[in-house]
Amino acid sequence: MPVSLRFRCQYCDERPDPLTHISLVTAMRETTFGEYQDALPGRWLIFHGRGLLGPPRYACAAHRGDLVAFLREHYGAVGNQVWRRPPYPSSLAHSDVDRAWIAATTRQTGGL
Repeated sequence: MPVSLRFRCQYCDERPDPLTHISLVTAMRETTFGEYQDALPGRWLIFHGRGLLGPPRYACAAHRGDLVAFLREHYGAVGNQVWRRPPYPSSLAHSDVDRAWIAATTRQTGGL
């Protein structure tokens, strides 16, 4: 069954342009924790929270500062990741990303 992902800014419900949407989809595949990432060309900001740092969050170019302020206010005492300063990387990919994605999304049959 085909699936279409829909991203929206958590502050204004703006949707990304098609090229930025591709960048956001690619960013979902990256296995990381507590990292900021730029989604270009629309300058969206992604925070890969997960765990104690909450869910992944997305903000359009106009609300990047609001997202950073929110994260620092709510998670600043939990982890130092939220205090990182720009510039943020546009890719967090490493050699294990594809292998980890396949392992996480492949159905385990248990030898049946």
